Amino acid sequence: MGKIPANREQAKPSVEGKGPAKAGGRPRKYDPEATRANILAVAMEEFAENGLSGARIDEIAAKTRTSKRMIYYYFGDKQGLYRHVLEAAYQRVRLGEEALELDHLPPAEALRRLVEFTFTHHSKTPEFIRLVMIENIHHGAYLRESEVIRTLNAGVIAHIGRVYAAGCEAGVFRAGLEPIEIHWLISALAFFNVSNRATFAQIFDWDRLQEDGQGALMAQVVDIVLRFVLEPSAVQASCDEAHLSETV
Repeated sequence: MGKIPANREQAKPSVEGKGPAKAGGRPRKYDPEATRANILAVAMEEFAENGLSGARIDEIAAKTRTSKRMIYYYFGDKQGLYRHVLEAAYQRVRLGEEALELDHLPPAEALRRLVEFTFTHHSKTPEFIRLVMIENIHHGAYLRESEVIRTLNAGVIAHIGRVYAAGCEAGVFRAGLEPIEIHWLISALAFFNVSNRATFAQIFDWDRLQEDGQGALMAQVVDIVLRFVLEPSAVQASCDEAHLSETV
């Protein structure tokens, strides 16, 4: 593991606001936000592939458009970089949920959209799943240090709570559920689809774990969640509506 430079000022970019010279001798404008984003993108792949203990700052620096010294300047040490990677990963999924604008949709449709988004995000972003698995190996220690992640995850529960309350008021959702229970069910189904894909595929050779079978599996997950949340009288209507939309 790399050490924090003894003098943090030594890690500062040697020419603030400038970069390598362009053709013609004029300096290239230095973009700190782009540099940070590049470091986080590469580090996310490295941590997801090798874990916190196996990831190497030297390797991350070699794959970025910056230096090891710059990484320490922005993130302090390897643990600091790992924590920022976790925050970026959770922020990406939470921003995607916000972009759905679920509060403007009928409750059952809002819940359907949320399940579809979560399933698709996890299926297409296996590095997020691996990072969460790695953080569980560390017993959530680095997640616990992050106020950013706590705030982000509190937001999604509040969001589901609003959708659920609207559904109960409309008489389409059954009473007595907690928003966190709904979030747990959605997360569990979408997460297992990726976290156990390799072992499940080896044991059962199930075609729905392949890319062309994920749509059918997602439809089943949506059905499971809706059946859990909907009032019994509303389940059949929802199933009929889904079947109609598939045949049109």
